Amino acid sequence: MTADHRKGPRRRGDKLNDAIYAATIDELKENGYPALTMDRVADRARTSKASLYRRWANKTDLVMDALVHSFPTPEELPTTGTLRGDLVAVLRHMATIMAGPLGEVARRVLADSIADPEISRLARQRFVDRRHDLFLKILCRSAERGEVRAGALTPRVASVGPCLLRDYFLLNSTPIPDSVIDEIVDDVLIPLVAATT
Repeated sequence: MTADHRKGPRRRGDKLNDAIYAATIDELKENGYPALTMDRVADRARTSKASLYRRWANKTDLVMDALVHSFPTPEELPTTGTLRGDLVAVLRHMATIMAGPLGEVARRVLADSIADPEISRLARQRFVDRRHDLFLKILCRSAERGEVRAGALTPRVASVGPCLLRDYFLLNSTPIPDSVIDEIVDDVLIPLVAATT
């Protein structure tokens, strides 16, 4: 039987959205994307299904926003003051997320996206492209310090580090060793982006 959500304090705005995102992630962890329904998320978040549909047209939009909500904003990115330090810090941050519950959720969504072009498109648009944008911000910050050449400030170059980390994550067990991150930074990224001295 569906719970009566009219009882108890009414949540709005960010508090309600946070509850919905948490419920969505919990549903994904327990049951995976194919079994997730708006009804189950609404019940878990203690809200109405209408509240969900006022914000998201379908479960795919909801899942993508829930995943994006769980990742850091540009302001939350690590700042060490050096190119190498920033690259290592942000890749370690990503690796920590991948090794935790969100990593398993992302792995399931990526697996489901193979069979569903719409999930694939939204996954790329909502969090793959966003992750590359975050990485580009790190490169831009280092370029302002004179550590990165101007020609390296492109979305394609910014995608290299996250893509190498994602490939390791998809093909190997977690946690991702620090040695893998050091190799990505020292053997690939710094030679690719560093300003010549």
